[in-house]
Amino acid sequence: MHNTSGIRMRQHTLQAPCTFSGKGLHTGKPVTMRVLPAPAGTGIVFCRTDLGPEALVPARVACVTQARRSTTLSQGGVKVVTPEHLLSACYGLGVDNARVDLDAPEVPILDGSAKPYADAFLSCGLAEQDASRDWLVVTKPFVYEDARSDSRITFEPAETPSFTVTVDYHSEVLGVQEARFETGTDYAREIAPCRTFCFFHEIELLLKLGLIKGGSLDNALVIDEPKGYLGGKTPFFPNEPARHKLLDLLGDFALAGKPILGRVTAWKPGHKVNTQALKQFLETTI
Repeated sequence: MHNTSGIRMRQHTLQAPCTFSGKGLHTGKPVTMRVLPAPAGTGIVFCRTDLGPEALVPARVACVTQARRSTTLSQGGVKVVTPEHLLSACYGLGVDNARVDLDAPEVPILDGSAKPYADAFLSCGLAEQDASRDWLVVTKPFVYEDARSDSRITFEPAETPSFTVTVDYHSEVLGVQEARFETGTDYAREIAPCRTFCFFHEIELLLKLGLIKGGSLDNALVIDEPKGYLGGKTPFFPNEPARHKLLDLLGDFALAGKPILGRVTAWKPGHKVNTQALKQFLETTI
């Protein structure tokens, strides 16, 4: 019997629609997005309104078609790029059901964090629904390892959910950093404000790959080794990059379609590692 004290047992949705406008981090395209309440059992479903009312993509790991520097969901020719910050806010705050309408391929990057989403959701409020939450319970240890990136994600049984992330980029500026999310963590204050980041030496290659067309110092931290943060920016927390990787992990693991009850430990996570680990873990639970 699992101890679920302090864990939300009912499904929740938003009390009212929330609207966001901005540009995509990678496409650079302007986008308006509305996050709307949805019935119990819906999960998170995206609708590309520019393609029509039936252009739907569920937020499920089976729909992941690309995970290079961000996560891409696709179904039936419909694509949604970089949903992870929005999904992280949903996961971290316990929004189980929502319909997300957007009129362009990519979710807006806004300030590079999940804070605008978390603030809006808390401002409009959450509505409890007449349905129990369906938890994905970790019943036995599972380990995913990626030799190429030296990454590892482990799932272990536990009485309450927790996620621990450690990052090591062999960086003089960052060092080795750790961040943790568990029952009692204030997601909106401690995780949501943490911004996406990259290293200055990566920018030229990312642009050649057709990425970060909408990137700027307004929506990302840029680390210039060994000097510090470009533009004199100051991190909100000493371990802000690790906290952002934790933010990303929660967003990618929201693609399980249900909250995870267990202990997740991630060493050097990334979108590809996160989604592959989740896919393989889900296969072991079937």
